[in-house]
Amino acid sequence: MAYVKPEEIVENMLQAGAKKASLPVKQLLIRGFLAGAFLGYATTLAILTATQTGWGIAGALVFPVGFVMIVLLGLELATGNFALIPIAVKDKRIPFNRLLVNWTWVLIGNLIGSVTYAYLYCVVATKMGTIDPATIPALQRTINIAEIKTLEYMKLGWDGTITAFTSAVLCNWMVTLGAVMAFTSTTTMGKIAAMWLPIMTFFGLGYEHAIVNMFVIPAGMWLGANITFADWWLWNGLPVIAGNLFGGMMFTGFMLYWAYSKANHPS
Repeated sequence: MAYVKPEEIVENMLQAGAKKASLPVKQLLIRGFLAGAFLGYATTLAILTATQTGWGIAGALVFPVGFVMIVLLGLELATGNFALIPIAVKDKRIPFNRLLVNWTWVLIGNLIGSVTYAYLYCVVATKMGTIDPATIPALQRTINIAEIKTLEYMKLGWDGTITAFTSAVLCNWMVTLGAVMAFTSTTTMGKIAAMWLPIMTFFGLGYEHAIVNMFVIPAGMWLGANITFADWWLWNGLPVIAGNLFGGMMFTGFMLYWAYSKANHPS
């Protein structure tokens, strides 16, 4: 049968976490770069789809294409690794320092890939700056999204930081579940269908994903959003990374590990 049982899924999660943590820095950077760029592609497709149809949920329906490409190609997405690698450390498959190495370099690779795609997208979309972004609905929507993800939290102060953090927790609960759902099937189509469900859910609900924001906020800034570098990182970047980390590690990684791992069910 193509379906994989939960106990086997958690064992696959542990093996994947250990394998990812063992990759050399060069591989983490290359695979992280590609993952960041592919999420940028998916985000621009989703924004365009939502703008053309007038339905935000239409954007959510197509967004998972980026995540599917990342998982099927075995690329490195920091938000997924927030769930897989801590349980491999807990299960004594890898030392803790490998977790820090993976998270650091994958985040850097994701950031470089996302920002690179954002710049190239803006070059094409504005035809080297000769077109006013305000005249193109998808570009104006990108600007609006970037400002909402930063300036709206800034207006709320500490409450905004807590909101961004909590939104990121809820986001990565679903994103990491998407990574895990890929283990529920042994067929490519089964993996795609399983991954699609939680990824569509998080994007449709508008929760905060650090790597998506590494594309959409710089793109918004280049297109003319009234956002500074400090606004990006203080009101979105840092609290969202922290929330993604906590949500993925606790609600997907450790909860499934505690529920189904052989270490917790030795019989």
